[in-house]
Parts: sequence; structure tokens; C-alpha cells
Amino acid sequence: MGKIVLYLAVSVDGYIADEQSGVDWLGGDGSQPDAPDSYPDFYKTVDAIVMGWSTYHQIVTQLSPGSWPYEGRPCYVVTHRQQSDQEGTCFWNGKLTTLMAKLKAEHAGSIWVCGGASVAGQLLREDCIDQLWLSVIPVVLGKGIRLFPELPQSLPLKLVDTQQSNGIVDLIYEKR
Repeated sequence: MGKIVLYLAVSVDGYIADEQSGVDWLGGDGSQPDAPDSYPDFYKTVDAIVMGWSTYHQIVTQLSPGSWPYEGRPCYVVTHRQQSDQEGTCFWNGKLTTLMAKLKAEHAGSIWVCGGASVAGQLLREDCIDQLWLSVIPVVLGKGIRLFPELPQSLPLKLVDTQQSNGIVDLIYEKR
């Protein structure tokens, strides 16, 4: 059975994007510019990817136009839009918890929730996240798109690992 992992970069003050949905602030402090970050090792564990429409649209129009960065991994885009599936990409407009249960049953590795705030918030409210892997970027944005929504109850976590590279601190939590 797979594990649902919310792996995201977040500013020190809890934002995943700036006011214009930009992510050009994603970088370390320059203290170790050649040091590897956690992404390559994490990505090796990924069997499937889930993201919201805004994240998908940002990837295909701004971050990686013309070159899909997740080739070889099934990707599910959660959206209310009617879209035709593409090779390797399924547009899901059903119940999110149904999709996550299906993916957990079908995959042994990580199901990566790679964005965005709406999808992450829904899964946190439904207590569907097995692991939070937050890469804390050394910047305070002051405003933007927050990662964590209001939740109906607290979500107790257990710190299982930390890593650091180039001023970025990875905090890896599992549910208690």
C-alpha cells in the first residue's frame, strides 16, 4: 500500500507562492550552491503524482513549457474543468478522497501531493496525508498563498527526519 506524501517548498512564514503565484524565490541562501537538495532522492520513491489545476497550469505554461518534468510517472490533475486525459496525465474531477484511496491501493511507493494549497488543504482536512515533507526556504514572503488552511482539529505530528542543504531545511513529519 502506498503512502501519501505532501512534499512542498514553503517560506519560513508558511507560504508556497508569492502574491502573484510566483515561485522564483525557491532557492537556498547560496552558502552551499553545489550541494544536492532532497528532491532527487525523494523523487526516486514516487510512484504517482497528484496536483491541482493551478499547479499543473503553472508547470505547463511557465515553469516547464514544452517539456513535462514528470515523464514516466502517472500524474493526476484535480480539477473541475472538463479536460481530455493526455499520455501520463489524468484529469480528475471526482471526489479527492476516492482518488487517494485508489492510488494508495494501486501503488507501493509514495503518492506525491506536489501542489497546491487547495489540494493539500482538502487532504489535510480529511486526514489523508501520511507524511509531510516540507523544504523550508530561507525567505520571509510576508504574504502570498498559504500552505496550511484552517483545520477543524489539530494534526499532531512526529518529526522523523531533518536534512539541510544550502540554507534549506527539510522537515519530515508523520502523523502521530
